[in-house]
Amino acid sequence: MAWASWATLSRRLSVVFALLLLACCGASAWLQVRASGLHGQEVVQRLSMGLAAHIAENSELMRPGGLNQAAVKDLFDKLMAVNPAVEVYLLGLDGRIEAQAAPPGHLKRDRVALEPIRKLLSGAALPIVGDDPRSADAAKVFSAAPLKVGGRDAGYVYVVLQGEDYDALAARLAADNLLRTTLWSMALVALLGLIAGLAAFRLITRPLRELTQAVKRFETEGPASPGGEAPTLARLSRGGDEIALLGQAFTQMTRRIAEQWRELTLSDQQRRELFANISHDLRTPLTSLHGYLETLLLKAGSLSEEERRRYLEIALGQSRKVGRLAQELFELARLEYGVVKPEKENFALADLVQDVFQKFELAAEARHQQLRPDIAPGLPVVSADLGMIERVLTNLLDNAIRHTPAGGQIEVQLRPASSGVAVQVSDTGPGIPGELQKGLFVRPVFLSGARSDGSGSGGLGLVIVQRILQLHGSDIRLVQQPDKGAVFRFQLGGATAA
Repeated sequence: MAWASWATLSRRLSVVFALLLLACCGASAWLQVRASGLHGQEVVQRLSMGLAAHIAENSELMRPGGLNQAAVKDLFDKLMAVNPAVEVYLLGLDGRIEAQAAPPGHLKRDRVALEPIRKLLSGAALPIVGDDPRSADAAKVFSAAPLKVGGRDAGYVYVVLQGEDYDALAARLAADNLLRTTLWSMALVALLGLIAGLAAFRLITRPLRELTQAVKRFETEGPASPGGEAPTLARLSRGGDEIALLGQAFTQMTRRIAEQWRELTLSDQQRRELFANISHDLRTPLTSLHGYLETLLLKAGSLSEEERRRYLEIALGQSRKVGRLAQELFELARLEYGVVKPEKENFALADLVQDVFQKFELAAEARHQQLRPDIAPGLPVVSADLGMIERVLTNLLDNAIRHTPAGGQIEVQLRPASSGVAVQVSDTGPGIPGELQKGLFVRPVFLSGARSDGSGSGGLGLVIVQRILQLHGSDIRLVQQPDKGAVFRFQLGGATAA
């Protein structure tokens, strides 16, 4: 837990930056020291380029019979006394050391590679390093010149320009001054760079920290919190960098979650109201049914045949009402939970309207009502579930007949639409009161004026109609028209070409 709290993105970036900065400073120091060393070697080699040639001009070094050891020793002693940094060697043509002035035990090689000497004499780019006879593996800058006797090459003068004494003195000076200065300068640069980098990282990652806080608040407070975070999210979403894109994505996500949360809350509220209304409307007919049956039982001997028959008819009507509501509730549950899926087919909607009219002819005649089809010619074929759409028309016509007074008219109008057929079902009844229109398609509606047998109940019919049309990608709405009662409109999609 402690590591998790410490290892924030800002801190991890800072640690990585510090390590990279130290590595870069170390590499820079190494390169600087190396470049400084190479520069010093080149300067020394250029300044002393003619030293070996000057020594080779001394005619006393060689005699026809070989080296003049006395002259060689005298020259070497004088040169190394004047410049203790140099070490002078006389080489044979094969690179073997013929003469030298090294203290006993200091000489580690008996010959020197000739390739660097040839490169130097040919004018190659400096610095050029050659073998150091006083080291088994070291290479140092040098000066070299051919040694001639009688006009013929007899060997080489080989001068190491940074000998043992120079190395010892340079090591002491580097330890005392140069290395210390270099390290202190690198440390100062690293410290300043680290401070600047940490400040820069803090500024760069500040939007990310603010976004993280907004996410945490959203996590703890839920979908209600984005409203208070709107200014912060709007500011973080400006720009085109990765953090702005992340802020935009989070803003869209919170809006979508908030919308879904509101929809779920509304759906839950509607469901609660649905259950409450169903419970109430089941209790009313059940109470009436129980009361009439109890009356029949208690007064069986004192009731006349006419009274007994009337009580039984009322009880039967209440029983039908309960059965009808239970059936609608079962059907709505199947639609709500996806048990029923529309099986679409192509059919003529005008033919279906005529079939449904035939089902209600007797009911309409009994109430002296007129069923009127208003079907435009040339209607396209629709693609839908035939049984479900029949149920939609049945529910709408059933409600219209039950709530239209005697002598009224129920009309079904079909008109071609841009993507199918527009359907309008209207009546000349009293219409739906304003207080019931808001939740007309989300909860059961029971209008006043129901008959004693319970057939005047609107029940869940409109809710079922809405769910069926939603499964078909459509919707139903209540519209206002002069001289009309309840007017419902919806649309069905046309059949697609095979």
